[in-house]
Amino acid sequence: MLFRKGLLFIAIVTVTILTNSLSAQAANLSELPLSGYSLQNDPYLLDWTFQVTQNAVATPTAELSHEDKILARWKEKQLHMWNNLPTGEFEINASAYTAAADECGKNDGITASGLLVQEQRTLACPKEYPFGTKIHIAGLGDFRCEDRGGAIKANKFDIYMKTKSEAFGFGRQHLTARVIQ
Repeated sequence: MLFRKGLLFIAIVTVTILTNSLSAQAANLSELPLSGYSLQNDPYLLDWTFQVTQNAVATPTAELSHEDKILARWKEKQLHMWNNLPTGEFEINASAYTAAADECGKNDGITASGLLVQEQRTLACPKEYPFGTKIHIAGLGDFRCEDRGGAIKANKFDIYMKTKSEAFGFGRQHLTARVIQ
């Protein structure tokens, strides 16, 4: 019991001493020589304020589309692959495919990248080509790597077509291509 009273006495004395010393420090701070200082005319504060305001205004406010968000995520994941793309023209062994279940194992039209297939755009590329790579195929136009396939290796590419008759009609062709992005 005596120990508790002694501990309580020490705690009260410590709090009293700390309170007095803090109030003395506060009194000393109010005596700082700040006469003539104007917050409104502080050049450093004004520069900082304008820089922060300009940076806030310069931030882009445009919202990315669903496709652009998906491709941006893939670009982050496959960043190391973008430096290894071929430069100049190269030969490809092109065939065509559809989103039918007997070809893809499903028929929802969702590619390996997560995008929905689209004619004149979707291209199944070898794994060395990151999703989002744009490839110009001579005589056919510009396509974007959005899909993969079990037989898509080396120089084999698959071009998406809406119907099986179009895909069979295309057959297999040796074409010239080049990466445009």
